[in-house]
Amino acid sequence: MKSLRFHWICLLLLSVCLLLWYSHVMRTGLAMKTGVRGYTRVHPNTRSSSYLLDFRCGRCAVVSSSGQMLGGGRGQEIDQQDCVIRMNAAPTVGYVADVGNRTSLRVVSHTSVPHLLRQQGYFFRREAETRYIIWGPEKNMRQDGKGKTFNALVMLAKKYPHTHIYTVTREKVQYCDGVFQNETGKNRMKSGAFLSTGFFTMILALECRMYRAHEHAKKGGHRFITEKLIYSRWASQGKLRFVYPPWSP
Repeated sequence: MKSLRFHWICLLLLSVCLLLWYSHVMRTGLAMKTGVRGYTRVHPNTRSSSYLLDFRCGRCAVVSSSGQMLGGGRGQEIDQQDCVIRMNAAPTVGYVADVGNRTSLRVVSHTSVPHLLRQQGYFFRREAETRYIIWGPEKNMRQDGKGKTFNALVMLAKKYPHTHIYTVTREKVQYCDGVFQNETGKNRMKSGAFLSTGFFTMILALECRMYRAHEHAKKGGHRFITEKLIYSRWASQGKLRFVYPPWSP
């Protein structure tokens, strides 16, 4: 009897272990398969990015980094949205009345990662629940130990293991290039330009003078005016609505 009882106890323990293992596999598998494709998470214990972006919301506010937001008084309206998306290291402290206080997701250029490093307490403690989407040229984002920006992100993920840092995949960048070309007829790479953070977050760029300087730059410039024409077309199709400053496409 004792032997039979021991046998059933062992069988029960084995069954429980198998159920726990299966539950873990299903959860992690779903996390990898049901997230938003094109953005993969940087893990603290590995150099590979395997999990897709887990981010869903109904109504969102994409907040410009422009100084034109000052005086708009849209902060409360922004914070009432399901999700609030900001760019780079744009601050909220001291500007809450105009830009709000909540940050659900931040799209960050590789050139702004040093700002995150200098203000770690703010971004990874105060905004610990924020999801960070980092984009940059492949030479900076490579995962073989030679990607300067990616190495910095791995360091942050190790220091703040509960933070959510994602990188934009090569396929997603190529997709954005394709959208740019389909909307403008221009090949982004052949034109000697690179997409702006504003394009990745579907927002207007900053100053007209900067628009013109970048639009006609032979190399290394943003095509701000061209991107703005895309936004105008999207707005006229009802895909976007610009609240402040008021802008009629």
